[in-house]
Amino acid sequence: MLTVRVNLLPAPVTPGDAPVADGLVSAEAVEIELRPARLPSRALALFLDCLIMIAPAVLMAAIARAVFALFDEALGSAAMTVGVALVFVGYPVLSETLLKGASVGKYALGLRVIREDGGPLRARHALTRALVGFAVEFPGLLLLFLCWPAGILTMLASRQGRRLGDLAAGTIVVHEREAVPWRASPLMPPDLAGWASTLDLTAVDDALALEIRQFVTRVRELREPYRAGLLHQLADEVTPRLTPPPPPGLAPWLVLVAVLAERRRRQEAQLVTARAVTYRVLPTFGLRL
Repeated sequence: MLTVRVNLLPAPVTPGDAPVADGLVSAEAVEIELRPARLPSRALALFLDCLIMIAPAVLMAAIARAVFALFDEALGSAAMTVGVALVFVGYPVLSETLLKGASVGKYALGLRVIREDGGPLRARHALTRALVGFAVEFPGLLLLFLCWPAGILTMLASRQGRRLGDLAAGTIVVHEREAVPWRASPLMPPDLAGWASTLDLTAVDDALALEIRQFVTRVRELREPYRAGLLHQLADEVTPRLTPPPPPGLAPWLVLVAVLAERRRRQEAQLVTARAVTYRVLPTFGLRL
């Protein structure tokens, strides 16, 4: 399923802020945060789709030529071309329509075709993309050695990596799996290590711990007053679950950092213990790592 994240909180605009030229804007004037697919990922997705289309295309072309060549040789050649066209046009149209903008290759690479306004792909868009792609881009029935470079240059020149078929159909190919960079969690404040080691964290479940980690690792990306609001909201949810309670006057930020660091320390200790037990048990059964 394609997940679209929209910013529902009105961010304050400062004189230094500049509009994002590559962003998608829906019909409701909401900016949609999607990452356009570029040439390498789209080329690999096309290669996977071609592996699927080659066998049916060869089979259909051979059958059509064998049947219609009985009547006329030219008719057999034309039927062969039609058979290949039906596969190279029919496969992307059917797959992208039925799978809501994806094909087997695109699904494997985490790509999806959507309209340039962020809406779902329709059959007419898929048909336009497939016809332009078959006749002009791939396999490039018209001026093969001119169409391919033109298609590649078009994608490289486009800010959103759109090919000729996308421009004709008003579509764009995007990554539906967001690339999330690794962010390190803050370390335990030295003054709180003693208090944190005595905490009963059974009431701080994995879902709440994940919310804390997402906040503390992305706090610099948030703007005020929303950053302070989320900080106090999380602190108010975590503090009643802690036994013993935090020291009086302790800042909410330090509470979250200490809880997260202590959970990580305990999980690492459990992992070390489990591995030590495994290394002792395996030789008993004659197994070696």
